[in-house]
Amino acid sequence: MTCAPRKILVTSALPYANGPIHLGHLVEYIQTDIWVRFQRLKGHAAYYVCAEDTHGTPIMLKAREEGITPEALIERIGAEHDRDFADFNITFDNYYTTHSDENRYFSEFIFQQLQSKGHIEERTITQAYDPVEEMFLPDRFIRGTCPRCAAEDQNGDNCEVCGATYAPTDLSDAVSVISGAAPVPRESEHYFVRLADFEAMLRDWTGSGRLQPEVVNKLNEWFEIGLQDWDISRDAPYFGFEIPGTTGKYFYVWLDAPIGYIASFRHFCNSSGVDFDAFWAADAAAELYHFVGKDILYFHTLFWPAMLHGAGFRTPTAVFTHGFLTINGQKMSKSRGTFITARTYLEHLDPDYLRYYFAAKLNNRVEDIDFNVEDFVTRVNADLVGKVVNIASRCAGFIEKGFDGWLSAELPDPALAQKFSDQHGVICGYFENREFSRAIRDIMALADIANQYINDVKPWVIAKDQSRADELQAVCTQGLNLFRMLVTWLAPVVPQLADRSAEFLRHPLATGSALNQLTKPLIDHQIGPFSRLLDRIAAEAANAMMEDTQLMNQNDSADPSGRHLDGEPISPQITIDEFAKVDLRVVCVKAAEAVAGADRLLKLTLDLGGEVREVFAGIKSAYDPAALVGRHVVMVANLAPRKMRFGVSNGMILAASGTDDAGGIFLLAPDEGAEPGMRVR
Repeated sequence: MTCAPRKILVTSALPYANGPIHLGHLVEYIQTDIWVRFQRLKGHAAYYVCAEDTHGTPIMLKAREEGITPEALIERIGAEHDRDFADFNITFDNYYTTHSDENRYFSEFIFQQLQSKGHIEERTITQAYDPVEEMFLPDRFIRGTCPRCAAEDQNGDNCEVCGATYAPTDLSDAVSVISGAAPVPRESEHYFVRLADFEAMLRDWTGSGRLQPEVVNKLNEWFEIGLQDWDISRDAPYFGFEIPGTTGKYFYVWLDAPIGYIASFRHFCNSSGVDFDAFWAADAAAELYHFVGKDILYFHTLFWPAMLHGAGFRTPTAVFTHGFLTINGQKMSKSRGTFITARTYLEHLDPDYLRYYFAAKLNNRVEDIDFNVEDFVTRVNADLVGKVVNIASRCAGFIEKGFDGWLSAELPDPALAQKFSDQHGVICGYFENREFSRAIRDIMALADIANQYINDVKPWVIAKDQSRADELQAVCTQGLNLFRMLVTWLAPVVPQLADRSAEFLRHPLATGSALNQLTKPLIDHQIGPFSRLLDRIAAEAANAMMEDTQLMNQNDSADPSGRHLDGEPISPQITIDEFAKVDLRVVCVKAAEAVAGADRLLKLTLDLGGEVREVFAGIKSAYDPAALVGRHVVMVANLAPRKMRFGVSNGMILAASGTDDAGGIFLLAPDEGAEPGMRVR
């Protein structure tokens, strides 16, 4: 009996439009994409939508610093994000923006619905105000001395030293991160959602099996503390949607960001003819799933369902939460050289490698996973190349040369094929439940069995005896059928490998309802010529990716305030003798050019006062190469040469950059009159 196709809408959290996509982001988008692709290959109507998260103070400030409009900034960043997602084969049905007419409409509609039902109240609050910039300051833009442990230079809402949480007004010696001025208190009228109005509904919704146990436990802690009213307004200047009926009051970005899910799907429905209400009406029968990181639980499991319920929309079927990504056991960080962008990865490695590696580690629990470079190379080479692709390469040549590509009319070992088929339901169950690592484990165990079968029948020995031609064709057909099953299961994970394999087999593996036809053998069928399906990862390529990452982050990690790097404390103190080991020299840029295949690198030819050096610098986004020629800059002259994929970098030029919120790259230069070769002291 065949089940009726399901109608499924899936979203991932919206990437913020003020920085590049990195590997930490990709954990979520790859996890979601694998699940969506699996549902489609089962024959279900699964739609995947997302959008750029485009509003808020950080966007406004970054655009101001770059001297462009917020609209121009989000358009540029959005195009970069869209390109990165496409190159990682993330299959959105619609990728949109929260700065849209649809999002404005639904934000206003939901606000008005909540207001008309008495769930919103106005209240006067006191906030920190920057008298220089003439703006109210979000918590993250205030720093000062912790009120509990007296640690200096701490965030406006929590202390990194003792872990205390507090209001920005509790800080001592507080300063604005934007201007450096001391904030002053100022009153303002704000709008609050009375979240406690929805406590009964939220307790029921969160306790109905829609969330992972770890998430439910965390939410129960928040219920015990008591649900707090939610401030959904911000004061001008602010980049976002002005609240109807007000002047200088804007919707807080976290109100309109999740509404972007609705707006993006509405935009898709308008062009595709899909029934919007079938997915978002209060009585909608379709399924709705959100994939999010554990850092935004509060918004997606309390605010969001409350907003939807209060405005008359359906609530999510489930919210799937994942953990964070570490790199070689460390937190992703520019200052540590572990902040790997999607584009840096793609400049060196195949996206299927990363998709497979993440899948081999992901489960349905809220657990962090680690990207270990050595393990990554070993696992991908051993599994995808050494096990799966190896099956096809050992069988295809005999079929192509001896039988004009034709597979035999029957399988010589139907029991072995049945053994694979018997695992089909188990593997599909793992994919359905997001237990990708268990699915990969079982698929690779079957790959081992397939390789053992080929080892046992030894087609290379059979081929030496012309009287055993039928046997040769049959055993190779058996091997290629096992390969076909393995790659079909893996198709949601490694779509490019699946597409190449489908072209070789002349049989769909990653389209239509391929998973539903998996157990029917591919026999009496002509395959195409075999060509290499997947190369091994060269350790040099993976190492070059890490080296490029470290180089770019050295040129893009400084905080102009001199206080913090990526929110981390300043490095431990060094002595004057240690500092004296760093030889800083004035150099003149003699030539500058873009590096083919690298989005952020420029190759600089530098005159060190009689000596010429070539240095790679991650400053392409900020500087036109031609405008650099003739400029004097400062370089670290005694830095050990670094071998990169593009050549050898003999030194490092110095640059400052803003934080992710402020942006910008600024070369450090000596005063007028300095000459190449002069030492900087």
